[in-house]
Amino acid sequence: MPNVVVVGAQWGDEAKGKLVDVLASHVDVVVRYQGGNNAGHTVIVGREKFVFQSLPSGILRPDCRCVIGCGVVVDPASMIEEMEALVQRGVSLDGNLYISKNAHLIMPYHPALDRATESKAGKRRIGTTGKGVGPAYADKAGRIGIRMADLLDQRLFREKLEYNVIQKNRILREIYDAETFSVESILGPYLRFAGWLAPYITDTALLLSQWMNAGRSVLFEGAQGTMLDIDHGTYPFITSSSTTAGGACTGSGIPPTKIDGCLGISKAYCRRVGEGPFPTELHGETADLLRSRGNEYGAVTGRPRRTGWADAVALRYAVRINGMDTLAITKLDVLDACETVKICTGYRYQGDVLTEFPEEERIWHEAEPVYEEHSGWQTSTQGLREYAELPTKAREYLERLSELIGVGFGVVSTGPERDETILMPDSPLTQWYPSLRGSIPPR
Repeated sequence: MPNVVVVGAQWGDEAKGKLVDVLASHVDVVVRYQGGNNAGHTVIVGREKFVFQSLPSGILRPDCRCVIGCGVVVDPASMIEEMEALVQRGVSLDGNLYISKNAHLIMPYHPALDRATESKAGKRRIGTTGKGVGPAYADKAGRIGIRMADLLDQRLFREKLEYNVIQKNRILREIYDAETFSVESILGPYLRFAGWLAPYITDTALLLSQWMNAGRSVLFEGAQGTMLDIDHGTYPFITSSSTTAGGACTGSGIPPTKIDGCLGISKAYCRRVGEGPFPTELHGETADLLRSRGNEYGAVTGRPRRTGWADAVALRYAVRINGMDTLAITKLDVLDACETVKICTGYRYQGDVLTEFPEEERIWHEAEPVYEEHSGWQTSTQGLREYAELPTKAREYLERLSELIGVGFGVVSTGPERDETILMPDSPLTQWYPSLRGSIPPR
């Protein structure tokens, strides 16, 4: 059975949660391999809405095992709250959820440092969620982080905590004039968290190896998107982890030879939350229209998202960096009301037109998008389940976008529900998962 990575092709919030939920009924395991509780993956089942911040989006499927890999940073209070809320809604976690011993913890001083740093950054602020994800990854890279395994060793946990609190308090007090922490105020709650989470903490890399060797298929779920990758995104306006397909290996402990394919997820338009470059960003009525129709507000933060036209240059870059075999296009129905739709085919900078995504920060900020303009279809596509049912102009738009980015579309999503999904018959998805044919799950 295949092992496939699902990765965002833009700046995150591409509706990965829905696609992972749909595919989870056709795989044995879903792994979340990076990020923290700063990412919100939304799944709608009938009249119920679920927003996952740390848990894999496959958790609603009772026969699917869900893993939180070593590349994730875990806020235990937030995770327990999320787990308890699911149990209250009838979702079983026992035997379905596994947390890596090597996943690092978000400690109370991490959000404090996150907020303090942002408050002093001025025009260089990143626009983080303030949840401490970046500082937790900084401690991981600095080799002073605290892992889930440490949480189960009370003496070692105290030892590491005491060292960190001294260092963090000095930074908070002397640089930011911010509130400090005591060891005891953290120790008590975190030891209670340890008792709650202990049954789920295990060697997930070993489990994944055993499951793969037994022929079970694994779906790797990324958070955020390609353009927020710490190495390949619009640095420094990025997240602090490897959001691209390569992160699936390092963030879960499996070799690259075990990956069989990559599914990219992109909206039919573009959006971004937080600060940083956004070449196709719109302002005014069209931006408001996309934001309103697309409900472009952060699933975790509620922040209004910036909106813009589809960017074929950035998408082609994402296809190349991740080795995407196919793309799922989501929220096509958001464009139904547009009289015209545009696709960015290049960036004009200092008299030249760039057709490959640049790496220089100055170009991102100063370049002007070069657009192709297409007639809108101005009729509803919501809920359509067959490609032939789409308006001719909608199909022309999708086919031109596919031509520009160099990869075909395997899925077209026409609404938030599970069954508001068009599956292309010649898609690599149907080769990876033959059981998908004619079986998009009902509401």
